[in-house]
Amino acid sequence: MDSHSDQVARLRAELARQGAPPRLYFAYSTILDRPAFEAWRSEHGYGGFDLPEGQVAEALDVDLAYDFPSRWWGGRVAGLVDRPGASVFGRLFTVGGVDWPVVAHKEGGITGMSVERPVRVRAGGQVIEATAFATNPARASLDGPVSPKFVEALVRGARTAGLPEAWVARLGQRVG
Repeated sequence: MDSHSDQVARLRAELARQGAPPRLYFAYSTILDRPAFEAWRSEHGYGGFDLPEGQVAEALDVDLAYDFPSRWWGGRVAGLVDRPGASVFGRLFTVGGVDWPVVAHKEGGITGMSVERPVRVRAGGQVIEATAFATNPARASLDGPVSPKFVEALVRGARTAGLPEAWVARLGQRVG
């Protein structure tokens, strides 16, 4: 475990005391890559946490932007940006309120790499509001190449999450 995991443990305890309600989470990135997520979860001491089944969903009026240079991924990785008429596929999860800090840690919210943002998503024939994570504007940059390793994980996660094949194909074209 690391200091971020300690911070998450404190946040989880506080949310448990408060009886925090569940939250709707729109996931579109490498958290959908199951083997990578399970490895991360184990490395950070979250073995007891798992994402629920969720459902395929489409975030509306947003698009991917490869706007965060990551040393770990060896290039830029994707966040969400507003783009009227565009959409991003992912999965919609209901996450227990006490578990939200684990999701925030995985998404980079605990470290300040990303920030929470509302998104309108279409799922199950309805349009509802959920929370996603996007690059922290203070840390956004287009310097350097897009990370091929990140794109591979994005494609693998999208495929295993059952996202539409046309979306998976579009993701795979985004290396460079």
